[in-house]
Amino acid sequence: MWATHLIEALQDGRQVTYRPRGHSMTPLIHSGDTVTLSPACRAYYYYEPRIGDIVLARVRGRVYLHMVKARQGKRYLIGNNHGHNNGWTSRANIYGQVTYVQRD
Repeated sequence: MWATHLIEALQDGRQVTYRPRGHSMTPLIHSGDTVTLSPACRAYYYYEPRIGDIVLARVRGRVYLHMVKARQGKRYLIGNNHGHNNGWTSRANIYGQVTYVQRD
């Protein structure tokens, strides 16, 4: 899977950089931009996803670098920046948050 190394690094508490391809998050992230992802959970910090955050998340077996669109209790709706929703996922399936975007 394309995101295995990213997920492993984030779960180990390491920050990672990645160059996503595609247009699902434009104009926030363009194809080929360099994004920095910070771990969603570290020993000293627990990240609580907020609506509008861009996250690396698993939804129905697929991994997306998409936005948190809504929250219902402990579930999060993940979708792109053009109105498409991928579906609901749990907090355990959110691996990292985009903390920086470098336009290339």
